[in-house]
Amino acid sequence: MSGALAARFICVMYNRWGRIALALLAGAGAALVHPPFGFLPGLLGYPLLLLLADRAGGLKGGFWVGWLAGFAYFFIGCWWVAEAFLVNPAQAWMAPFAASLLPAGMGLFWGLAAMAYRWSKPNGVQRVLLFAALFALLEWTRGHVLTGFPWNPAGAGWAAGSAMSQFASVAGVYGLGLITVAAVSAFAPLMDAGPRRPRLIAAGLGVLTLAGLFAFGAVRLSSAKVVETPTLVRLVQADIPQDYKWSPEAYQAILGRYLELTARPAEALPDVVIWPEGALPTTANDLFASSDAQAVAAALQTGQTLLAGLSRGEPDPSAETGARYYNSLFALHDEGAAGLRIGPIYDKHRLVPFGEYLPLGDLMSRIGVRSLVHVPADFTAGPAPAPISLVNAPPVQPLICYEALYPGFTPATAQTRPAWIVNVSNDAWFGKTSGPRQHLNLASYRALETGLPVARATPTGVSAMIDPWGRIVEGRRLDPGQAGIIDVRLPEPASPTLYGRWGDLGFAVGLILMLTAGRRRAGNTGLAR
Repeated sequence: MSGALAARFICVMYNRWGRIALALLAGAGAALVHPPFGFLPGLLGYPLLLLLADRAGGLKGGFWVGWLAGFAYFFIGCWWVAEAFLVNPAQAWMAPFAASLLPAGMGLFWGLAAMAYRWSKPNGVQRVLLFAALFALLEWTRGHVLTGFPWNPAGAGWAAGSAMSQFASVAGVYGLGLITVAAVSAFAPLMDAGPRRPRLIAAGLGVLTLAGLFAFGAVRLSSAKVVETPTLVRLVQADIPQDYKWSPEAYQAILGRYLELTARPAEALPDVVIWPEGALPTTANDLFASSDAQAVAAALQTGQTLLAGLSRGEPDPSAETGARYYNSLFALHDEGAAGLRIGPIYDKHRLVPFGEYLPLGDLMSRIGVRSLVHVPADFTAGPAPAPISLVNAPPVQPLICYEALYPGFTPATAQTRPAWIVNVSNDAWFGKTSGPRQHLNLASYRALETGLPVARATPTGVSAMIDPWGRIVEGRRLDPGQAGIIDVRLPEPASPTLYGRWGDLGFAVGLILMLTAGRRRAGNTGLAR
């Protein structure tokens, strides 16, 4: 960049309105890296944020440029949450608040990262490492504090299954984000004054780091071979819009559509049929107490297993409604003349705030806010995720909807490691927005981190079979608006990954090293601002 252009750019940074515009641009650019956009030049939003934080007026100024960037990032990445509140007209008034308050709250983490960076009094080219480490630390915090909301972490900007995404098998999505932000932020010192050599070296190291990520991924993918197991899985996508689902007259039509897709003839009989989260607009209690349970059994053949996402209630005199309700995945095995046998039941552990339960429920209820569940009370959280055993298929780790955002929910030791992951989700709440496509990308990172295939079933898309390297098995995908089935042989797991063995240890080591190196003074390099 010419000296005149750099000087003009810095003048804009020192202008209040210029800083606001550039901060919003930095966050928006980083957000557009994620699906469905895939705008990779948006990665330059991270070095732009670093430069803005450098020139911010103290801790307060650092916080505000970080918050503005975070607000733009999460507004673009999460605006689709408002769609869920438009399904029920009585709750539509909450949509603008959801679309604005969520990014405002998530932006606090970016603001704190930028403020911590300013507090550390960064100096020289080493500040790139300090910025990346503090940013990654606050991203990790965002994914854990108050149950966490790890939507679109920086590392997930790389399309799952690509060469650049494969490093998640070593350090997880947070470690990949740490390396990515450090690499692209290494271009920021090019805007500094002073000797060119250290600035060019920093940028060159950034390029080499990105090239190293690509080379590692390309080598890993070159030896990635999908080996099919005998287990045949059928994913059912009925394409039931959420606003249609809960009308009483629609129940039989919805049930009929699921039964027809379940029983649809094929060249080979599926061993496992998977229905999505909340497949039917009724509870499992009511389903099993009616003749519809026999209709479900009739759609299956002897020996088949149905994994069905259904809500259920359990009597509890201490509860206000007399029962506790769970968002569950049922394993139902067809035993022929003996009918359906209810096998293991997995209860969702990590619930969606405001969607499945209300934080500060009494207060929220008094001001007219309620969760989006269609049962008499909020859902209750189940125990920590653990694999379940099936009669005719390898052990599987269920993850219901939102749980697929969280690394570390699938055990990886030889004694407890399942053979695959099933992610059932009700993305119908979000229509044909960007949300379902981003959810698919995030769920695919669980395959990368664990080396396990992921079978994903949703009512309206995207349903897919994902191989252990995070790639969608060729032709095994149903997009939003499509109805149908996917019959696919379950891929064999890959070897246990380093992330599966170590968890976030590699990320923690990298974080400590970068924080240590980033705090070193540059000395008389002429790069102090």
